[in-house]
Amino acid sequence: MNVSYNHFFPTSIKNALSNDPPGAWIPKIPTDCIRLHRGYPASSLVPYDEIKSAVNTLIDNEHDLPLHYLGSAQVGLLKEKIQRRLSERGIVVKDAELLVTSGSSQALDLIARTLLDQTAVVFMEAPTYMEALETFKNYTKQVISVPIDEHGLKVDVLETLLLKRKQEQLPMPRFMYTIPSFHNPSGVTMNPERRHRLLQLASTFDFLIVEDDAYGELSFSEKPIPLKVTDPEQRVLHVGSLSKVVAPGMRIGWIAGAEKLVSACNWFKKDLDHPFAQATIGTYLQHTDLEQHITQLRNAYRSRRDVLVAALEQSMPEYVKWTIPGGGYFVWLHVPNVDTSLLLEKSLSEGVSFIPGKYFFLTPSEGKYYLRLSFSYEEPERMVEGIQKIGELITENYT
Repeated sequence: MNVSYNHFFPTSIKNALSNDPPGAWIPKIPTDCIRLHRGYPASSLVPYDEIKSAVNTLIDNEHDLPLHYLGSAQVGLLKEKIQRRLSERGIVVKDAELLVTSGSSQALDLIARTLLDQTAVVFMEAPTYMEALETFKNYTKQVISVPIDEHGLKVDVLETLLLKRKQEQLPMPRFMYTIPSFHNPSGVTMNPERRHRLLQLASTFDFLIVEDDAYGELSFSEKPIPLKVTDPEQRVLHVGSLSKVVAPGMRIGWIAGAEKLVSACNWFKKDLDHPFAQATIGTYLQHTDLEQHITQLRNAYRSRRDVLVAALEQSMPEYVKWTIPGGGYFVWLHVPNVDTSLLLEKSLSEGVSFIPGKYFFLTPSEGKYYLRLSFSYEEPERMVEGIQKIGELITENYT
């Protein structure tokens, strides 16, 4: 007898399983492909020797302790180090207002699990981080997009949407998800005026803000001030990560926010930790000048950005446009009248990958003529080669 499993799933899970599967946006990569799709740190900038040393120090000093459920005291040290780093950036949180998570992905999932159900409304930027979009759609189908421009979230459009919903007696969003600094995928940064207005709107219309600050430390000139710094009503849940500045595989992230909200997230997190990874990074940070390391990253990624932008200027037709990011990992291209999903097929056959824009929008057709390039992962000479190939494909097939 074949078992029919569908009736075992609750309605919420059936709804989630009707979405595209996680990671559907990742292209199938041929061997030796120039990987301009990868939002990874450069291999040469991951401090593997220092992390190896931290592991050895941890085991030599504590033997089996870090390998147990509760783990090492270095787990607590990691939290202290994160608190101290946040404080240096102007975000002062008490112990109960900070939850260490297994990367920012777990942080976003915990926030969604804690705050969302099928009645909840979520506002997100358009475009936005595709994995956040995947996560929130697992909990509610009521996701509404708010556009961005070169100055970040268009708060005037947000205000119009909120006023309309109030007039029509529709529910306000539970939260507005935003990436205000070095946005993924666009690379833009929300200006101070819009940040201030966003906080005002959250107060006026009574919603929360989820601030994804994954790239906030990777500024190439001016350092933007996180939303959480100017959050008098404790409406901002600040999500951060060490994935972009230390090592993504260690899965170290956090939520900083009001104790009531952080405690609720922790309720569902239970013991879904990686105590050995947390102890390792706690030990690593104890013996590392993190500011010096991040300065090295800023310089390296600024140089890589400049290489990529110069290659775009050299290789792209005049009608292709982009914004030069002030930090982060990505450059966002607008390629009018070019279906970038079809362009990707041609590009992969030439050994170059990127992410088509459709994956960054709630309505995929809005991203048809856009694509995201990463300057973080590939070595500069390979980036130049990849951009030259993409430029040739656009010129030969679409000009």
